[in-house]
Order: sequence, then C-alpha cells, then structure tokens
Amino acid sequence: MTAITPTPARTDTTAMPAAARAVDATKVYGDGDFAVRALDGVTLDIPAARFTAIMGASGSGKSTLMHCLAGLDTLTAGEVWIGDTELGSLNDRQLTRLRREHIGFVFQAFNLVPTLTAYENLTLPFLLDGRAPDRDWIDELVRTVGLEARLQHRPSELSGGQQQRVAIARALATRPDVVFADEPTGNLDTSSGAEVLELFRAAVRNLDQTVVMVTHDPTAASYADAVVFLSDGRVVATLADPTPDGVLDALRGQGA
Repeated sequence: MTAITPTPARTDTTAMPAAARAVDATKVYGDGDFAVRALDGVTLDIPAARFTAIMGASGSGKSTLMHCLAGLDTLTAGEVWIGDTELGSLNDRQLTRLRREHIGFVFQAFNLVPTLTAYENLTLPFLLDGRAPDRDWIDELVRTVGLEARLQHRPSELSGGQQQRVAIARALATRPDVVFADEPTGNLDTSSGAEVLELFRAAVRNLDQTVVMVTHDPTAASYADAVVFLSDGRVVATLADPTPDGVLDALRGQGA
C-alpha cells in the first residue's frame, strides 16, 4: 500500500458557492396507502471544494438524496441543481451528457471492467465520450492515487484498495463538478478504507474537488468537512469539523 500523509483540515471559514443543491426536494415511491415518502422537502446546499458526508439510519433517505442530486433518480417535486443547471429541465440526452461531463461516481462495488487494465479503466470515460484524455492530468491523478506501478494490471490482479483507487481516479479524470461516493469503503478493510478516505480529502484540499459521500460509518464521516444527518427523509442536523465521537453523539441524539 502507498503511504499517505494525512491532509490537514481547512481552517478558513469563507463561504463557498454551492456545487450542488436541493430545493424542497420530495421523492415519493408508490401510490395511495402504499406510498413511501423517501425525501420530504429537503433543502440543502453542497458547498464547492468541500467534502460533505451524508448519514442517517436505514430508510432515512440518504441514498435517495444522493441519487437525486446526481441525476440517477428523479424527484416527485422540488428541484435539484448541479451548478447553474436544474436537472428537472433536462431531457434524457441532456441529463446523460451532464452526468458524463460534470459528475463523477464512486460506489461500494468498484465497477471496473475486468478485461481492461487499470489505465484503460481509468481513461474509459474519455473513450466512451470520444475525447482524448489530458495526459498531464491523468499522470497527476495516477501519482496522487499511487498506482504508477499497477497501470497495466487488470482488476483481478489488484487488491480491493487498489481497485477503489482506480475507481476514484476514473471519477476524477474528467474534472467533474462533483464526485458522489456511495459507501465507498464498504468493501475495504480498515487500512484500505483509510487510504481511500485520505484520497478524497487530498482531492478536495489539493485539487479543489467537491465530494459528497453517503456512509453509515462514523469514522469515515469524520474525514469530511461537514456531516449532514437525515431522518425520515428530512435534514435534521449538520455537524462541521466532525470527529468520530461527535458523529456518534449526533446519531445517538437522533435515535439512530
């Protein structure tokens, strides 16, 4: 494993513009007596160049919120924005293009193509979009994630932590406005998980990336600049400069 030096937290308090936001976001699944209100009027700004964690008990709406913010699901009512673009105003083709060009994704399952090398997986978004990758930027990403010696290896020849680092580099390769990460350390051991979380922090601190992570793990959430807590589809609390104990206390206060 590549040694990663912990990145110090930012100490400035300057207000940052919103990279993504929800305005009275409501999501209802089903009809009538069987309707489930997964999001219940959520209004939330995701500041640019910050690492935001979203937490809550099972069924709280955290994954639904992330999927709607990322354009993977649609709202029943309300609005979601990426920068200056309201996603509900886009047709399917425009939404696909926005996701491809402005949003990065990292999931618990690494979602790498098994027949491709690490480098080919990393640059796959460019192949799919018919664009040439920025070689200098790709080289910087490879150095950042510590994969210089593993670029010609296929996923089956990489550890779980290395596969997730490829997935993170792939998510960053197109310089997206926002990277959404859904339980990105769920399949990793403690050491590999810590490396992945430090990579997210480094991307925010050093590359001005915006990262939004859904997690159930208080230790993982403590790597973020702020934690947003959901319960029954509503934002019930936020915590700046979180620590594992602070996150646990906040969860206990909600009965999670």
